[in-house]
Amino acid sequence: MSALLLALGAGAVTGLALGALGGGGSVLAVPALIYLLGFTPAAATTASLVVVTVTSATALGAHAREGAVRWRAGAVFAAAGIVPAAVGGAVSRQLPAALLTGAFAVLAAVAALRMLRPATAPSKAPPIPARASRAAGAGAGLGAVTGVLGVGGGFLAVPSLVNVVGLRMRAAVGTSLLVITINSLTALAARAGSAADVDWSAVGPFAGAAILGAWDGRRLASRLAASTLQRLFAYALLAVAAFMLADAVC
Repeated sequence: MSALLLALGAGAVTGLALGALGGGGSVLAVPALIYLLGFTPAAATTASLVVVTVTSATALGAHAREGAVRWRAGAVFAAAGIVPAAVGGAVSRQLPAALLTGAFAVLAAVAALRMLRPATAPSKAPPIPARASRAAGAGAGLGAVTGVLGVGGGFLAVPSLVNVVGLRMRAAVGTSLLVITINSLTALAARAGSAADVDWSAVGPFAGAAILGAWDGRRLASRLAASTLQRLFAYALLAVAAFMLADAVC
């Protein structure tokens, strides 16, 4: 019963962050699975991909109904990440636990620092799409991160879709969910052999609570300033990153 309550609580917090911030919340899933539910780093990244896939696909439907998904651009961007995601998913099973934990801690710290950066005033000029080679490189890099570390990488996907592909912010957020869903499914397929190591009785409630929490997060975002939510989440993420890095080193 205690494990079930922990899974529900951790999933709800993860979903709340995802719904309130629109990205970055999935970074909480892996440390929650490791330190609260006792997963190994390899099993936690696999389970996190399930949570990321389900929540992203659910949110994708809502954004698609609002016309905020650029299907062609997202498919092209995601296509560049399919092979790196598959390779990353296969390689992840061979990496030492300490290396996975340390790499994830660094990624979490980068995500937190990006959130703490002062927002720049949006340019009134229309974004200019970059060359296809840069878009392919960005898509491949995101796919590799998703495959190895089991995170959606929304905090990386959204700025890439804006600055590299040339999408407006609203469309980038919706399209990033398509990219994340495809990359996560690909990485999961590459990890099919390690599915037996995952405690699915904990992952199911975790994912269900994350989906429900995401809806509450969207309502929370409408009541509190986005900058306040983002700073609070960033500080919490920095604390998690410091703890995981210390654990990996020691």
